[in-house]
Amino acid sequence: MISALAAWIERRPGAAFAAFAALHAAVWTALPTALYKNLPLDLIEALTYGREWQLGYDKLPPLPWWLVEIAHRLFETDLAFYALSEIVIVATFAILFAAARPLVGAVGALVAVLIVDGLHYFNYTAPKFNHDVMQLPFWALAGLAFRSGLRRGRLIDWLLLGVALGLALWAKYFVVVLAVPLALFLLVDRDARRVLATPGPWVALAAALAVMAPHLVWLVRNDFLPFAYASARALPSHGALDHLVHPLVFALSQAGALAPALAIALPLRWPPRAERVVKPDDFDRRIVTLLAFGPAATVIVLSLVTGRGLVAMWGYPLWLFIGLWLVMASGAVVDRVRLGRIAGLWAIVFIGLAGAFVVNYAVLPAIDHRYRAAFFPGDRMAAEVAQRFRTATGPPLRYVIASMWVGGNVAHYAAERPRVLIDGNPRRAPWIDLADLKAHGAAVVWVVGDRASVPADYRAVVPDARVGTPFTLPARNGVGDVEVGWAILPPEK
Repeated sequence: MISALAAWIERRPGAAFAAFAALHAAVWTALPTALYKNLPLDLIEALTYGREWQLGYDKLPPLPWWLVEIAHRLFETDLAFYALSEIVIVATFAILFAAARPLVGAVGALVAVLIVDGLHYFNYTAPKFNHDVMQLPFWALAGLAFRSGLRRGRLIDWLLLGVALGLALWAKYFVVVLAVPLALFLLVDRDARRVLATPGPWVALAAALAVMAPHLVWLVRNDFLPFAYASARALPSHGALDHLVHPLVFALSQAGALAPALAIALPLRWPPRAERVVKPDDFDRRIVTLLAFGPAATVIVLSLVTGRGLVAMWGYPLWLFIGLWLVMASGAVVDRVRLGRIAGLWAIVFIGLAGAFVVNYAVLPAIDHRYRAAFFPGDRMAAEVAQRFRTATGPPLRYVIASMWVGGNVAHYAAERPRVLIDGNPRRAPWIDLADLKAHGAAVVWVVGDRASVPADYRAVVPDARVGTPFTLPARNGVGDVEVGWAILPPEK
């Protein structure tokens, strides 16, 4: 069977890629749709922010949140959010396939994509659509355009590079660790440096700045507010040892994420054979090496210099070109035997990751009783809070004061879709008119601390809120429950 599959892939690699993409999208859309009983935090956050249509927010750039809101308005089903994530993932694979094809052929390009799919960033954790997922196609497109610009010198390639980098900023500020090694390569590499005398790189720079401009203006006007969040995410340095420990911990986390991908690539090196493909052009080899390792090296060097800690999930876009680099570096002929082994190993990893997802959300909850956001009773909590507000005041609920998670659940699942004053902090939600909030009233909701007393942070905004009797809701999978504190700020009208 594997031999027949390998023979078909050899004959029709484009169709094989399409089949792979369709299978990937179907499985990783269906699994979270079936097993997530409540939206994960990243999607709840996206729905809370995205509906406000701001040019910027206090945490991250707006593009992913806008797309989630559009998906909600178009389809009004949670499946749309998981499908959106897969559309972005499959688009990334398609760009990587297109980038690799001129260098290693269609079969080699497919192998490169299968290797990358071994990272959990593209499957197990991808359904939680967020900024990490959104940046992937723009990074891939930037890599494709950068190599094309250097090799062919066409202005359209440099323009595409600038647009890709500009859009990547709208997805996540992390794009800086891609832009820096690209710029350094243009300065240091003997062949790349020649293009600095041509319009190409300057067209790319102008295009990037033009695309970024509206958000850059917003950042300046808001004192670069999101950067405080980014700084808080990176653990501070507490001494000289952290300059070694923090980058080492991150490197080990990435090695663990790469392990399944490297396993899929193993047949490229073992067993060794005498046959070798034509050695790749030395300039192409340097470009792909830069794309495969430059961003990761930049992140680690920054941690070495600053001593700041790194988040393992920042690895999402760092390894997009590792599959292509492995195919090129191996020099192996991807014959039918090797292709069959690679396809078989990919299938094992793919099924293993899907199986682990099923076990984590369908089997383990009844055994380990560990909290999982996917089983939070967001729908019932929203219905209870909205009903209690209507009973106490008459009009429908228009505002909720709560944490992002609690308030976002109420906002998404309540029929009224109330707006959220996040953490009771007007600075976190400057689009909320406090006068309008007080005129129409609000519900205050919390699930930690003393449920019979409004948290101090919230009371500072609504000192007159009337506390109700706490209520308890069972988790969506029946394991454990959530005690909810709530209060009502009556409308002034």
